[in-house]
Amino acid sequence: MNWYNKYLKVYDKPLSQDSQEVIADVGYKLQLLQSKEPLATVSVIAYNEEKHLLACLWSLSEMECKYPIEIIGVNNDSKDLTEDIFKALNMPYYNEYQHSCGYARRCGLEHAKGKYHINIDADTMYPPHYIETMINELEKPGIVAVSSLWSYIQDKKHSRVGLKLYELSRDLYLFLQSFKRPELSVRGLVFAYNTEHARKVGIRVDIIRGEDGSLALGLKKYGKIAFIQSKKARAVTGYGTVGANLLTSFSQKFVRSIKNIGRLFSQKEKYRDKKDNLIK
Repeated sequence: MNWYNKYLKVYDKPLSQDSQEVIADVGYKLQLLQSKEPLATVSVIAYNEEKHLLACLWSLSEMECKYPIEIIGVNNDSKDLTEDIFKALNMPYYNEYQHSCGYARRCGLEHAKGKYHINIDADTMYPPHYIETMINELEKPGIVAVSSLWSYIQDKKHSRVGLKLYELSRDLYLFLQSFKRPELSVRGLVFAYNTEHARKVGIRVDIIRGEDGSLALGLKKYGKIAFIQSKKARAVTGYGTVGANLLTSFSQKFVRSIKNIGRLFSQKEKYRDKKDNLIK
C-alpha cells in the first residue's frame, strides 16, 4: 500500500464532500506542530486548490520532525473555497491578491519566521519524514538550498511500469544536470532554502514559470544546492505537467534533453528571458 493512499479519500473532492472528522483531526494535528520559534517555515501556496488542499495539509499534519517548525498558508486570491479550508483548519494564512507562483512564494517567504523556508504546493502530498529530511540537508555546512524528487499518483489511466520508467529517466537526467546546472533541476514543489539568503536574492514575480530556478541561480553564490534522492523526501502529485499520454510526454522531453545535452557539462551564470514567459 502506498503511504499516501489514505489522503486520496479527500483528494480531488470539493469541500462539501470532505469529512468533518478529517477536517477536525487535521486541524488539531497542525496546531500541535506549530512552534513560536521555528527552525523552518513550511509555506503552502494555493490558487483554486479546493479539491487538493486538504489532502496536502493532511499529509503535512502527520509529519514526524525533530525540529521546531511552523506551517503557514498563502491563498493566491482563489475563486473557489480554498480560503475556507485554511479557515476551517484554523491555521495561519495570508492572502496574496497578485497572481503568479512568484507572488505567492514571495508572500510566504516574507512572512517566514524560520531560518529555512520550505516550499509546498497545495496539489501535492508529502511523506512523513519529508520536512525533517530537507532540514537535515540544509543543516549541513555549505548548503544553501535543497531540492528533492516527486512521483505521480498511481491510477488506472497510466501504466504502472510506464510511469516508473518515465520517472526513472527523468530523475536520472535531473540528477546529472544538478552537478553543473542545479538551478535547472530544482522544482518549486520540492524546494527548500535559507530564508535570509533568499530574501537577499528575491523571488521573481515578472515571469510565468521558472521563479524557483531563478532563485536557485541567485542562491548559488551563497553555497551549494543539494539534490536529495531519498524516498523520505519524495513527494507525490497529480499529472498537471505530464498529461494523459506518458509516451508523448516522454518523447517531447527526450528530444529536448538531447538538444540540451551540453548543459550537463557546462555551468551558466545568466539566462535570457523568453518573451512568452514574461508577465505583461
